[in-house]
Amino acid sequence: MGHLEHQRPAQAQSRWKLPRFTGTLVLAVVMTAGVAMLLLVLAGVFKPKVPAEPSAAHQATVSDLPLAEVRLIRRPRYESAVGTVRAVHQAVVASRLLAKVVEVKVKAGQAVTRDEVLVRLDDSDLQARLKQAEAALAAARATQERTETDYQRAQRLIGSRAISQAEFDQAASAWRSATAELERAQQTVREAKVVLDYATIRAPITAIVIDKRVEAGDTVGPGQALLTLYDPTRMQMVVTVRESLAQRLTVGQKIPGRLEALKHDCEATVSEIVPEAQAASRSFTVKVTGPCPPGVYSGMFGRIFIPLEDEDVTVIPVAAVFKVGQLDMVDVVVDGTVRRRSVQLGRMLNQDYEVLAGLTAGEKIVVPKGRKEAH
Repeated sequence: MGHLEHQRPAQAQSRWKLPRFTGTLVLAVVMTAGVAMLLLVLAGVFKPKVPAEPSAAHQATVSDLPLAEVRLIRRPRYESAVGTVRAVHQAVVASRLLAKVVEVKVKAGQAVTRDEVLVRLDDSDLQARLKQAEAALAAARATQERTETDYQRAQRLIGSRAISQAEFDQAASAWRSATAELERAQQTVREAKVVLDYATIRAPITAIVIDKRVEAGDTVGPGQALLTLYDPTRMQMVVTVRESLAQRLTVGQKIPGRLEALKHDCEATVSEIVPEAQAASRSFTVKVTGPCPPGVYSGMFGRIFIPLEDEDVTVIPVAAVFKVGQLDMVDVVVDGTVRRRSVQLGRMLNQDYEVLAGLTAGEKIVVPKGRKEAH
């Protein structure tokens, strides 16, 4: 009896613990469900933004409403190819001498004219060589004049047999040798002047300096690039075109082009198609030219548009579209009433939108006056 009495309080305690745990769990579930319901209400899940059926406010008669027809138009289709603006004539000015740079008269971005002095090199040794060549020329000229006088005297004397034939031949040979030496000295002077002129580097074309690679005090060697110039009046766009599209192009063909940075559209002319495909990309290099607007620089980004087959496009006026939340909407006339409908839009084509889904050609839509475009 004592053992049974000892167990009864324990059994009674276990019966009270189970209901307490169950009540806490139920309370937690109820609170979680309440919070979730509150979040859904605040998110507007139970309040539709666009009613599935048009309300009476969106249904109206079509009398006196400005209407337009959903049109199906046929227009050219293009595929774009990107390219880079390059100068048709770009020159790299290099040194022909091993010399020290004395003066650099230009900087990047500066416009220069043909034969304008760009860089001066140290020419002290070249000046000395020129003076030596001129001195040798003077000596050769004096020798030639003396031997020419002797030869003319020998011609007079040989006629009267005052000198022998051997003496005459000797005078003639000396005159011819002196004449040849004079010619050599003259060419040496010309060469010295040409080499001296290499120390003054001039612009080969009227152009703009785009890169300056030396400063005063630098020592340059033969073939070393000093400056890069380009002619801004003759520009071209170098475009990489995949081989399937390159077959649609011919030299002299007119195609649309665009400079993105300047928002400039123009008609470009295909000037060159390089007859070799790039092995890595299977594409061809195409060069096009066109009118250059102010502000075009080498390296700018551009596009050309290669014509493909024509396409059929469904379009509606821009003014017919309005926004409801994030949706593009139009008012469509259906059975004599106006019903609101969501549409999926594509490109803007002048004053029209391309319609990808939601409308078919021939349907009537409302175009209110004074409405601003949706996008």
